[in-house]
Amino acid sequence: MKERIKRVLLRARYAAIGAAVGAAIGSVFSRNAASTGGAIGAMTGATIADTRETATAVLEEAREQDFVPLSEDADSDSN
Repeated sequence: MKERIKRVLLRARYAAIGAAVGAAIGSVFSRNAASTGGAIGAMTGATIADTRETATAVLEEAREQDFVPLSEDADSDSN
């Protein structure tokens, strides 16, 4: 349950940051652009949070595996 709450809060944080950045950029052009920029920024931020979580999980799995260095592979391979 703690992990789920942590994931939701991380996604909300990234969405809020994305909305702020998008609205700031859009406000340079017009009020409507600020609204649209905020919405697009929020969607982008939430997507980045999900992608980051997936990438983190893949990296943790890779760290847990034992990889054999290529130099040892070459040394043990006798023709």
